[in-house]
Amino acid sequence: MGSPAAPLIPTPNATQRAERAAPISAAGAPVNRFGVVEGFWYPDLTCELGVGWDRIIFDWGQHQPEKKDDWYTLNVDDRWLSAADACGREVVALLKHSPDWATDGLAGPGLPSGLDLPIDDPNNLWANFVRTSVTYYKGRLGRGVTHFIIWNEPDIEAGTYGYEFEGDLDAYARLLKVAYLAAKEANPDAVIHLAGTTYWHDVNAGRKPYMERLIDTIQQDPEAAAHGDYFDVMSLHIYFRTDSVYDITHKMRAMLDAHGLTDKKIWINETNAAPTLDPQWPVKREQFPRIDLQQQATFLVEAAALGLAGGAERIAVYKLYDQSLPAGAETFGLLSPVDASARPAFYAWQMVARTFNTVTDATLTQSANANIVTMHTETGETLLVVWARTDQSITVNVDSDAASLDQIDLYGGITSAALTNHPMPFTLAGTVCDAKEKCFLGGPVLILRAPAGKTLRADVK
Repeated sequence: MGSPAAPLIPTPNATQRAERAAPISAAGAPVNRFGVVEGFWYPDLTCELGVGWDRIIFDWGQHQPEKKDDWYTLNVDDRWLSAADACGREVVALLKHSPDWATDGLAGPGLPSGLDLPIDDPNNLWANFVRTSVTYYKGRLGRGVTHFIIWNEPDIEAGTYGYEFEGDLDAYARLLKVAYLAAKEANPDAVIHLAGTTYWHDVNAGRKPYMERLIDTIQQDPEAAAHGDYFDVMSLHIYFRTDSVYDITHKMRAMLDAHGLTDKKIWINETNAAPTLDPQWPVKREQFPRIDLQQQATFLVEAAALGLAGGAERIAVYKLYDQSLPAGAETFGLLSPVDASARPAFYAWQMVARTFNTVTDATLTQSANANIVTMHTETGETLLVVWARTDQSITVNVDSDAASLDQIDLYGGITSAALTNHPMPFTLAGTVCDAKEKCFLGGPVLILRAPAGKTLRADVK
């Protein structure tokens, strides 16, 4: 397809410049920590986006539709893997969906048959699928696939939208253990990710979060410690509420550390705030107030900053493109569901992948009315990301020993901001609040960057 449509932003003035995406790295080079779900729909645009990884569903029911000796791979097209490899992008596989022949339950969410058998027993059907998948994809088309997420959102109960797993928590712990042992047997370099969970399904019901209960269950297994507690990475799904990105990530990091799992990584596999006020695609929904395209873009930038501050190693946006939607259905895409033109969120995520990728540490300073995230990069630069938490405007007092700072807008345009005062005040509008959901989104964002070796600090009045 042709070039993406221009973002819905003012034209930069003559003093602005735009940083272009860095050249695409060769296969085997370090991976950009920011990703996208299902970027394969438009591989050229995903390459332009500059992300480093792409989550793709590896559907068991489509790989082995009728029996355990089946092996069909058209649902993960080799062209997707080739395009990702050519762009230096890593494919992360999500393994899920029992075929009807492999479960006594419902096709899809049903618990695999033979799960309690040894992993080398041919009737442990899940072990067989995981082993075959890991073996087949480990050297497939260049970079290969080594990251495997084990199922999706097992915390959602039957009768609830998004229900995907028929087993209880103990059953998921067994599913995970079998997958870990079979995968590591097939490829010791395989990286096993816990299923992403919603968090709020438990919290709203007054239950201890699923992931906390799962870690407790895993550590009661006497064999777990000898096998890395059966996972390498915790996965999180965090939507809509800006502050919750930090709150949930930080809470899970502290929980893992308290269980002695300081070596485990956290990835935010899905985050976004789906817009309703897209002129091309209006959406009506009961939950959450209206969100416009710029607010979606703003959420993603603030979520990236908060995710890093909370301890996430990698973060992905859900998703590149919503295909085959009925009119008026909720859409999360960075691309319009109408014509696949780039929404403002596309350019915002491109800016994040370019500007935040080399961050080495990030710290959140929070007041009642503002968030300030301070980040340092591998090259010694300091970044500040600031926004209002309430509907009241804020004044950000910024100081630095640099003569001027880069002021980076939401979409990557850069203006030189001379520090004519010490401190230098910047005024930011408040966010839009709602009687029911309160101030669930952050306000317009200020991004400043100081050169290497120069100080940069801020406070809010």
